[in-house]
Amino acid sequence: MPYSCEISSIDRHPAVTIKSRVNVEQLSDVFASSFESLVEYLEEIGEDIAGPPFAIYYSVEMEELDVEMGLPVARAIPGKGRITSREIAIEKAASTIHTGPYEEIESAYITLAEWMNENGHEPAGVSYEFYLNDPGTTAPEELQTVIFIPIKKDGP
Repeated sequence: MPYSCEISSIDRHPAVTIKSRVNVEQLSDVFASSFESLVEYLEEIGEDIAGPPFAIYYSVEMEELDVEMGLPVARAIPGKGRITSREIAIEKAASTIHTGPYEEIESAYITLAEWMNENGHEPAGVSYEFYLNDPGTTAPEELQTVIFIPIKKDGP
């Protein structure tokens, strides 16, 4: 699949998140339960989701992924239990959109890494994925995921 890569940003906004350490086989179940818990909490306090769900990957070791699942909200709200209130923002990132099954997303990361290298950009930390449609109602080949990899600000 051809990917279009670019430099972009994410404006600062509040979110609620749940952080987990899981192996790759558990990831799908942990995603489902985490997003379910976040939605239930927002419904409980009468808050709306203010954008697409996302995940932040702190470590991509397949035996122990360090991942934070989240939902953007309109205003800062308190956390509860495992649910954390925080802000997310990215000043400068390399980004691309993957269309297709989540299991095939690695090709987007490879293309984005090659593009960053060819254009003199160095990664600076975690990676973000924003899920633009619902896997429960969207065919796998039509799923869209925006990938952001923050880059060092002193690059081109």
